[in-house]
Amino acid sequence: MKNITVIGSGTMGNGIAHTFAQHGFNVSLVDINEVALNRALQTITNNLDRQIKKDTIDEQVKNDTLSHIKTYTDLKDAVQNADLVIEAATENREIKLGLFKQLGELCSDKVILASNTSSISITQIASVTKNPGNVIGMHFMNPVPLMKLVEVIRGYATTNEVTSTIMRLSETLNKVPVEVNDYPGFVANRILMPMINEAIYTLYEGVAGVYEIDTVMKLGMAHPMGPLQLADFIGLDVCLAILNVLHSGFGNHKYAPCPLLVNMVAAGHLGVKSGSGFYKYATGSKELIVADKFNK
Repeated sequence: MKNITVIGSGTMGNGIAHTFAQHGFNVSLVDINEVALNRALQTITNNLDRQIKKDTIDEQVKNDTLSHIKTYTDLKDAVQNADLVIEAATENREIKLGLFKQLGELCSDKVILASNTSSISITQIASVTKNPGNVIGMHFMNPVPLMKLVEVIRGYATTNEVTSTIMRLSETLNKVPVEVNDYPGFVANRILMPMINEAIYTLYEGVAGVYEIDTVMKLGMAHPMGPLQLADFIGLDVCLAILNVLHSGFGNHKYAPCPLLVNMVAAGHLGVKSGSGFYKYATGSKELIVADKFNK
């Protein structure tokens, strides 16, 4: 397996492309337009430069990594020689189902189709393809080049052979793969999202402020960042989408998104990506400042 196609050049997609390319794989990165692809290549270049500054790679590795990435706007061309296709499009069920239906028609029976979904059913995604046994979840963590975990999700029909192949492949990327079964939220987000949602409820109900909630979890529970800052980092729209999947899948009120989260997403306050969430983010600044809405 040498040829990897990555669909979607956003935060997760460009991170996945970067990681595979740095480990010597040929990567075809596909998105709907050249602007998105150029932005992704610039992000990958910037991240490689950071690795050089930290002395984890040298200039030759950077050049080799970039040389292994080719960009496409045509899905058919991008998957022509693929051994593995990894979908990293937006966390939207209909978009993913549409893509996998296309992939089922465009790819040969030998190609493994993987989704980087953080919550949507792999079994449902696989059901629209011709070979559901070849469909699997590869849930990378952000930032992909740095985070060790790959949550490998078996759909109902995913074969043992495909699962073993993806587990081994993840190890070649210097990742730690963990096999889980296909239930809403899998493991990572089934546990993480209720915690984030409860933190938002704690703010919503006036128990404590943004800074105080995050400080308690950082200093008291040894979390590297508080749940509200983490929600901003993930994207509040993504958090809402995952909670909706959990709520729908389990039918349990404990997964119901906090009304504050719903309102923030509706207002376009999505966290880091929009410049404002529970904190406000200035370009180039690393200082963490509570958003004006939540200042006492």
